[in-house]
Amino acid sequence: MTEGQRPRIGILVVAYNAESTLERTLDRIPADFRSRIAEILILDDASHDATFTAGCRWSQLDGRPPTVVMRHTKNLGYGGNQKAGYALAVERGLDIVALLHGDGQYAPEFLPQMVEPLERGECDAVFGSRMMNPRDALTGGMPPYKWIGNRILTHVENNLLGSELTEFHSGYRAYSVDALCKIPFERNTDGFDFDTQIIVQLLDAGMRIKEIPIPTYYGDEICYVNGMRYAKDVVKDVLAYRLAVKGFGTCDWIPKPVEYSFKEGDGSSHSVILDMMRGMPPGRVLDLGCSGGLFAERLEALGHEVTGVDCVEVPGVRDRCSQFHLADLEEGLPEGIGDRYDYVVAADVVEHLSRPERILTQLPAILRPDGRVLLSVPNFGHWYSRLRVALGIFDYDRRGILDETHLRFFSRASLRRTVRSAGFDVLSIAATGAPFWSVLDGHPAAKSLGGLSRLLTRIRPTVFGYQYVALLTPHAAQTIVAGEHIHVQDILNRQLVPRDEHASDRRRV
Repeated sequence: MTEGQRPRIGILVVAYNAESTLERTLDRIPADFRSRIAEILILDDASHDATFTAGCRWSQLDGRPPTVVMRHTKNLGYGGNQKAGYALAVERGLDIVALLHGDGQYAPEFLPQMVEPLERGECDAVFGSRMMNPRDALTGGMPPYKWIGNRILTHVENNLLGSELTEFHSGYRAYSVDALCKIPFERNTDGFDFDTQIIVQLLDAGMRIKEIPIPTYYGDEICYVNGMRYAKDVVKDVLAYRLAVKGFGTCDWIPKPVEYSFKEGDGSSHSVILDMMRGMPPGRVLDLGCSGGLFAERLEALGHEVTGVDCVEVPGVRDRCSQFHLADLEEGLPEGIGDRYDYVVAADVVEHLSRPERILTQLPAILRPDGRVLLSVPNFGHWYSRLRVALGIFDYDRRGILDETHLRFFSRASLRRTVRSAGFDVLSIAATGAPFWSVLDGHPAAKSLGGLSRLLTRIRPTVFGYQYVALLTPHAAQTIVAGEHIHVQDILNRQLVPRDEHASDRRRV
């Protein structure tokens, strides 16, 4: 839509066995609003009655907006019908699409108010709420048990999502088509909790939602919603989302962030490695799998000079690193990476490679003789993954030990074998506590459970350690320094010196 051009408004009418109500509902669309409608899309979801015929009959009368009437040969479900309709709205170049139910439960008279905030660019979605004036819903005929259930579910959903909507369960919606294109609504359920999932997607994407009050009407329409099953499904959806943002489960209807979200002091491997490097002299650092450069930025602030490598260039990464190389580590280190690095950081990287040994064996050649590798991997021996396997419910998560992109799994013993065969001595291996309790953000129990996790990790790291952080150095060998034969292990036991000191008279044998 170009500037100054009126948006193309579409009305998506979802209908199922609505023969007796569809035409009356469409007749209630305000006459002075019809000229602003670019298209009405009527989608009959394989009704058993003459809903399709009723829609065709209405569309052919004089003075009707351009109308497309479609009948699915197979019932797609409430959510599936909406997905088909929104895809059609995108295909037909609409700018705004308002959802209207063919049974007349939501007042077509309010369509102008539903689309006006979108026309003014004030928001990305408009929800008609029956609960902005809660008592009006009861006056309008909402059964008390539904009113109570609506209020309880909305309260639970707001608490879990950090939102402040007055109602999650109204089916009266209007969306910016551009906003719909930015969320994966096509991955949503085909059931009635589709409406909840699309709210979660909008909130996750930072979209602006505006609510307007609408009247409540309960007539003789047939309700196809199983209340208890619906309540279970919507609570499951918001819990699945809450867990997904913490890395648990797959939840494929929520996009996975491209950039690693780094937080100092969160107990993650990146945080532990950063604390370790605060005690090391500034030097040249190769950051493998640098993502958006948030970790590199903190190293630069400590005085290190960081070269980042990743297979995806996240916007802003070149501003946070001294140098950046776009490369797939699956193919090994990129050419032109340089050498004589003081440190190589491979935080949560090698488990994503099918052959981690390949890149590990390349690292000694680019390190100084007294260089260090700081490596972290998830602990597959952790009780969480052990339990999943023992119970026969092994599956992948969005993040963590069972990250869906992991190709290799490590225990402490297999990590030691892998790095030693790649040419490294292990100076230390530390274990980090599990981040599970971060799901309870702000809850009084979170701090206590986190403390217990750290205690158990110290007592039995192979079972309670969530990740291993290893400090490595190239195998001990003979080195000539200023004409003297010195064992590399002697160097390892000393404090590192700044990278330029003695650089001219040290060489590997």
